Amino acid sequence: MKIVKAEIFGIHLPLKEPFIISYATYDYMPSIIVRLETDNGLLGYGEAVPDEHVTGESFHSTFSLLKHTLLPAIIGFSPLKMESLHQMMNELISFNPSAKAAIDIACYDLLGKYKQEPVYNLLGGRHHETLSYPKVLSIEEPSIMAKKAKEATAQGYQSLKLKVGTEYLEDCKRIAYVREQVGMEVPIRVDVNQGWKNVSTSLQAIKLLEHLNVSWIEQPIKMGDIHGLGEIRQKTSTPLMADESIHSGEDLIEIIRNQAADKINIKLMKCGGIYPAIHMAKAAEYAGIECQIGSMVESSIGSAAGYHTAVSRRNIISTELTGPLLFSKDIGDLKYEIPFVHLSDKPGLGITVNEEILKELTIQYDSIEKD
Repeated sequence: MKIVKAEIFGIHLPLKEPFIISYATYDYMPSIIVRLETDNGLLGYGEAVPDEHVTGESFHSTFSLLKHTLLPAIIGFSPLKMESLHQMMNELISFNPSAKAAIDIACYDLLGKYKQEPVYNLLGGRHHETLSYPKVLSIEEPSIMAKKAKEATAQGYQSLKLKVGTEYLEDCKRIAYVREQVGMEVPIRVDVNQGWKNVSTSLQAIKLLEHLNVSWIEQPIKMGDIHGLGEIRQKTSTPLMADESIHSGEDLIEIIRNQAADKINIKLMKCGGIYPAIHMAKAAEYAGIECQIGSMVESSIGSAAGYHTAVSRRNIISTELTGPLLFSKDIGDLKYEIPFVHLSDKPGLGITVNEEILKELTIQYDSIEKD
């Protein structure tokens, strides 16, 4: 089985309402869908959601890199050779993980369809029978976030993720308002997205939150400051999760060396796909670090890939792949039923792509074929 054709669809996924985090506001999510075709007629789908604030990739640079460099290199390549695939991509170009993730995911989709197995069976089998997801609340006024949190628990959500990262006292007010509305027993995760910037501000904020029973604080300071994360962890009792600071196995080694996090947020778009994500989760398990599979707000394609990864590993204890719930139109059919996601047991990713919606949302297209 060899890849004979690759197609690239640059799409804009429409959001039901703006998605607001500390460093950006999104009215829609730019995404790049890769469709690979093999000489035995199989089609595999992958997705890249680049984020210049986190991985340094833009929509246009990722599309161009796929078109001119990565996809031409895999024409004639076998998706069965996953180790060789990643070695080849890494030798061609450094970093650019979301572009590599799109190819990785599409190849796993192909491999599952070829083997007639869901992707999680290719990763060691299903360890978790069920997966739940939190209600993610983007940054708004404290009273509005509290109202939406109350509505979410009434709808059946069992946990909440609060996006913060503005002025820290206002952030603490947001979290306190939500806690007052939902009670002390509902798990609340707080994602700062680097917004508190430095160690001293983060320490002040976390001290103010200690009585609110926060499940964990995610990435309070700027990415790359692993030593700073270690200092915060040593001086506070609230569990700390690294997100933007961990892209690769090398970053994980530094986190372990600095005792900088209790948990890490693995995202396929940050590490380069399913294959490196599994390796990172295994390494973290040896160090006693729990993992989460997080989201760059992908469609059903990227979200399904993340969930297949998550169910296969014991130490992946949480997921936050809720992009499809935020879109007014999605290109796939990943099934959500609050607060659980239901992965299909169909071969590959188990996703049926709506070709009409894919065409409707496409703003840029190209293809590469075997000569």
